[in-house]
Amino acid sequence: MPALSPTMEEGNIVKWLKKEGEAVSVGDVLCEIETDKAVITMESSDDGVLAKILLQEGSKNVRLGSLIALLVEEGQDWKQVEIPADAGDPSSLAPPAPQLPSAPSVSASPKLEQQPGKLQIRLSPAARNILETHGLDTSNLEPSGPRGIFTKEDALKLVQKQKGKATELKPEPSPAPPQPTAVPSAVQATAVTSAYPRPAIPPVSTPGEPAAPGTFTEIPASNIRRVIAKRLTESKTTIPHAYAAADCDIGAILRLRQELAKDDIKVSVNDFIIKATAVTLKQMPDVNVTWDGEACRQLQSIDISIAVATERGLITPIIKDVAAKGIKEIAASAKALAKKARDGKLLPEEYQGGSFSISNLGMFGINGFTAVINPPQACILAVGRARAELRLVEDEEGNETLQQHQLMTVTLSSDGRVVDDELASKFLETLKANLEKPVRLALC
Repeated sequence: MPALSPTMEEGNIVKWLKKEGEAVSVGDVLCEIETDKAVITMESSDDGVLAKILLQEGSKNVRLGSLIALLVEEGQDWKQVEIPADAGDPSSLAPPAPQLPSAPSVSASPKLEQQPGKLQIRLSPAARNILETHGLDTSNLEPSGPRGIFTKEDALKLVQKQKGKATELKPEPSPAPPQPTAVPSAVQATAVTSAYPRPAIPPVSTPGEPAAPGTFTEIPASNIRRVIAKRLTESKTTIPHAYAAADCDIGAILRLRQELAKDDIKVSVNDFIIKATAVTLKQMPDVNVTWDGEACRQLQSIDISIAVATERGLITPIIKDVAAKGIKEIAASAKALAKKARDGKLLPEEYQGGSFSISNLGMFGINGFTAVINPPQACILAVGRARAELRLVEDEEGNETLQQHQLMTVTLSSDGRVVDDELASKFLETLKANLEKPVRLALC
């Protein structure tokens, strides 16, 4: 398993594109691998014959460096290839056991259970909770999950098994002792039964029976989802976010779009926003910066990351050198990158890096929102929908009239370590001017 992205620690094998016994040349695509960023094709670095596929399609969480297939030289008997002794060892694919504190804790990854004279057994979080809740013996566990994991289903079967033994050993009830004569009292204690009995914690569902109140279904997280969760948490806990918002009148942009459509030039409002942001960054290079943990780096190229929602999670492909591109070229680039992102076909250089991010939820009817900074970038612009509002406008003679305006709220999230409040305010002021007078975009 190769490292197909800088932050990749493990991958999922989506599909094999070569079969056992098939000749392979340098550069041929062997398989598709889901990394923490996208689905990427793995190419062969040697000529030969694909002798043995060790991990089939659908294999999950395969650690870097794990054997997934064997290649032999042309002319060799690929059917008699020698498989390494540790290739099928589940422990060779499992991550090392984490050092857990002595106090009970909740872990997102399976826990290793050491049994004397046996291989280590890895407990899933759900299985561990069930075992601890019911006080079950963990000395003779029989895992059925992949790579030796003791799953939630294994734990539920063990609960049922223990209940069966308890029923068989239950003694006959002994005669009830004689009840003492009730003594009259001014106060009598009465048993109160709650209308809302407290459920078992955690609630446990039994296979084949109706779900218990409060039960849940575990949905495995993809590599991309786990990385998104990790990066968002790091961003919100390590970056001092500051927020500033402004309402922009985009009436001129909407009218310009209609004029361009007459010439069969199709561009979106978001394309104008991308261009206006790049022009503003060119006018204010102090905002086109990143933070590397110790120092601020001012970037020469203006590369805009655009947030694209996919089935695997949010990903931010990058439009390179936006300030030097026209609106039509930006529209074509944004459309092509969004399609590749949804298809999982982005190349690493198409989503790594970037100097500024834009997230637009206006098409979902959102008026305004705040976005989380994508480190090491220093800023992200959150864009809401266009909405019609009536405003008082004073003419040259001092008369006030109500006029309808198409307003759009943009909110800048900035890293307070490199973009202070004054700089963020000036950036929004300049961006607002560029959006409200799109003719200025042609001057830069």
